[in-house]
Amino acid sequence: MSQFEDRYWTSQDGLRLHYRDYPGRDDRPPVFCLHGLTRNARDFDGLAPRLSAAGWRVICPDMRGRGDSGYAKESDSYSPVQYVRDVVLLLEELKIDRFVSIGTSMGGLMTLLMGFTMADRVAACVMNDVGPELEMKGIEKIKDYLGQGRTFPTWMHAARALEEVHGASFPDWTIEQWLVMAKRTMTLSSNGRIVFDYDMKIAEPFIGMDFTSQPDLWPGFDALAQRPVLVLRGEISDLFSEATFRKMGERGPDVELVTVPRVGHAPTLDEPEAVAAIERLLAKLA
Repeated sequence: MSQFEDRYWTSQDGLRLHYRDYPGRDDRPPVFCLHGLTRNARDFDGLAPRLSAAGWRVICPDMRGRGDSGYAKESDSYSPVQYVRDVVLLLEELKIDRFVSIGTSMGGLMTLLMGFTMADRVAACVMNDVGPELEMKGIEKIKDYLGQGRTFPTWMHAARALEEVHGASFPDWTIEQWLVMAKRTMTLSSNGRIVFDYDMKIAEPFIGMDFTSQPDLWPGFDALAQRPVLVLRGEISDLFSEATFRKMGERGPDVELVTVPRVGHAPTLDEPEAVAAIERLLAKLA
């Protein structure tokens, strides 16, 4: 029996978008888990069932172009601003006024954008290895592997390929962990090959973006930081600096900083340190 229901909503431009809905109590704000750039709802296969079992309703959307959501006709709609618009439509459809946001990487940037326009609806948030300032080293690494469209004959080949690209970020991982990551990030295609589970066109706006002049996202974070906030950082992250991490801890009355040891970009939220910190945050709302 599945732990969640597969459900769908429709974007303003007519895309059929998918989300997983894990059951929980009605007297708590639901938890929205927002995945990273090349990821999907399966990113939270470890965390979501645990939170649901503790009584939290958990909603894990596939952003457009990922997982079981539709692919956009125009690649320029693959942007955090559009993803937030899509999620707002889902919130309206589900009649959700307040929610907890857990955002990994791009999902964290989406949460920061929500801080500008709807901070009052965010009951608490988790920023996973992302903040208002990003490091160019990490951005360049993402550009190197994004949208390559590689395929693999077996799951073991797929896992080894992920290890080649991301091994420095997860130096202690076993092959079993790389296989889990492969099955979260890839899917079996119609021709029997294993492929990445996203539209390769998401690379186009990202690669074309000028990251040397990043927008000022600190006001969005400052608005969010008036409520409970958890900031997670992978100890060896090349995208999210220690300096930005520490600066975020100084911006609000209830901002907890947690470093996930021996992990780069980005923690999977299966790590004991990350799980315990998320449970502490949610306990403030229970």
